[in-house]
Amino acid sequence: MFQLGKTIVSEDILQKDFVCNLTACKGACCIDGDAGAPLTEEETKILAEIYPKIKPFLRKEGIAAIEKQGTSVVGTDGTLETPLIDNASCAYVIFDGKTALCGIEQAYNQGIIEWKKPVSCHLYPIRVKDFSEFAAVNYDKWDICDPACSLGKELEVPV
Repeated sequence: MFQLGKTIVSEDILQKDFVCNLTACKGACCIDGDAGAPLTEEETKILAEIYPKIKPFLRKEGIAAIEKQGTSVVGTDGTLETPLIDNASCAYVIFDGKTALCGIEQAYNQGIIEWKKPVSCHLYPIRVKDFSEFAAVNYDKWDICDPACSLGKELEVPV
C-alpha cells in the first residue's frame, strides 16, 4: 500500500491487469454477491430522481424490489448501496440473452437520462471506501473476474 495525500491505495491497482470481459463472465458481478453496488449520498439522490425514467428499462422483479426497498438501501455494514432482488441480483440488472446489463446504463445509452451508472460500477474491480480520516482504494479480487484479468494481461492493460 502507498499513500497519496489522505488516500491509501493498494499496490494491486498498479500491479494487476484487467479488462472487463462481459462475453466470458456474463455480468456476474451484477448478479452474484451478498451486497448491492456501493453508492455515494449524491448517487442515491440521482437514483431517486431518475427512477421514473429508468423504470421502463427494468425487469418486473427489479421494479418490485425497488418499490419495496427504495431506490437505494443501507447495507449491513452501514453503507449506501443498490437494492437487491432476493438478496442476490442488483435490482437494476436486466438481461440481453444470458448476459447481465445495467438498466440505468441502457436508459443512458438511449438518451433518456444523462447519468450513466454508479461510479462504483464504472470503477469495478476498484473499490473506494471512505473513513473519517482517509479514503482506501482497493482492488477487489473475485474469481468471477479471472477472464477479465487474463484479457487485461493479454492486452497489457492495468487495472
